[in-house]
Amino acid sequence: MFKNIVYAALVATISITTSLYGQMPAKINPKREFRGVWVATVANIDWPSKPGLSADQQKQELIGLLELHKSNGMNAVMLQVRPTADAFYSKSREPWSRYLMGKQGVAPAPGYDPLAFAIKEAHFRGMELHAWFNPYRATMGANEVVSPDHMTNKRPELFFTYGGKKQFDPGLPEVREYIVQVVLDVVKGYDVDGIHFDDYFYPYQIAGQRINDANTFSKYGADFANIADWRRNNVDVLIKTLDDSIHHYKKHVKFGISPFGIWRNFREDSLGSKTSGMSNYEELFADSRKWVKEGWVDYINPQVYFSFTRKAAPFDTLVNWWSNNTFGRHLYIGQAAYLVNQKAEAAWRLPAQIPDQIRYIRNNNRVQGSVFFSSKSFTTVARALNDSLKNNLYKYPALPPQMPWLDDVVPNAPQSFSAEVMKDGVHLKWDQPLKAKDGETASGYVIYRFNEGEKPGILDPRYILKISFEDFTSFIDTSVEKGKRYNYLLTALDRLKNESDPSGPVGVQF
Repeated sequence: MFKNIVYAALVATISITTSLYGQMPAKINPKREFRGVWVATVANIDWPSKPGLSADQQKQELIGLLELHKSNGMNAVMLQVRPTADAFYSKSREPWSRYLMGKQGVAPAPGYDPLAFAIKEAHFRGMELHAWFNPYRATMGANEVVSPDHMTNKRPELFFTYGGKKQFDPGLPEVREYIVQVVLDVVKGYDVDGIHFDDYFYPYQIAGQRINDANTFSKYGADFANIADWRRNNVDVLIKTLDDSIHHYKKHVKFGISPFGIWRNFREDSLGSKTSGMSNYEELFADSRKWVKEGWVDYINPQVYFSFTRKAAPFDTLVNWWSNNTFGRHLYIGQAAYLVNQKAEAAWRLPAQIPDQIRYIRNNNRVQGSVFFSSKSFTTVARALNDSLKNNLYKYPALPPQMPWLDDVVPNAPQSFSAEVMKDGVHLKWDQPLKAKDGETASGYVIYRFNEGEKPGILDPRYILKISFEDFTSFIDTSVEKGKRYNYLLTALDRLKNESDPSGPVGVQF
């Protein structure tokens, strides 16, 4: 009986809280907003659905996944390409991932490169592709069978075992250099929009276990008073080196990290958040705030996997804290689609929990968007969220926000824009823009369409007909209706999604 009373009171409190957030005025469908989704390959969480599928089956699954998220308004995919020191791409110094064909080192099919395919399909749909790496994890379990070419076999001295999993020792300079080169293989070899790390640096703590890096500390830690500061510095060095290296080879490739949601608690540091949970800094030896402050990342994507009513770490408290600690870099909030309808906390059984979180985020001008974990949730526990996004919150397309510290040069407008009525629709054609002062022409285009009487302009996303991150120079609008008159505008995008002035308008009567 007592439990029922407490539960009823809790639900009432949550309902009041979420309805208040729901009533807050929110920016409706901004034109610039990062809308990402994590696609996890480890243990076949999201894709491929199981190991051993043919290349065609894998491709069809990925296309279906991208189509779902595109229809929901997403504009970015965080694709896990290196789950356990193995690869979902052919231009790799590491073996093929076992999550592709069931055995590590076995290629999926001649000529098929999953990452290259994913990039092409994402860009066609106006979605960025961020290659997601696990920097240090090498195995998922003690009895895992790895390829003879896996680094745990070739260089076992570079690893320690913790919780039954083998992990690169972050304190070894050779390890850091190796990870940088692994990432640069993708930066140099693929047309990715970003490099993305998740929250796995030093391992999450397990009671009764110790990290076996005392010998490494004694060899390399002389300048540090304690092993904790040394560990944090090891990760810092990797992050700074990666930032420098990535942008040296390709200035337009974004570098972002998705740390655990709490940097430090206020009781640990007066700069920390008013929370009382596990923290990046203390338990994981990851000084995530420092990475942003020093400008070593282009975006920080904290995993704020908490409800508004989570006492130890309320969602709004953490969003507010992170927004006050962005230092001019982008902040994307990691949202827990996988927790929708879970039984452990009543708040997650309220349909408005995630929609109200999005509304709360939009009311903070220092937050530029969201990333959802994970893709599969949208076809399982969070199916209802599809409707909220598609019909309301993400009803109209959005471009990713600009990063002026990487590129603030706007491309020139497309040339020779024309429209012609044909039987199958309105055929739009144009020529690439002249080179801008940074040498770029166009890496994508945005087409806007207006009905008769609507004033043409490029500020309102309701009029976006097509976004593509490919350099095509034609498009057929097949969604026109007989007897109607339309006007079109066209803009060019560069690699960092700076948008040109429009070409047009051009008008037709269908």
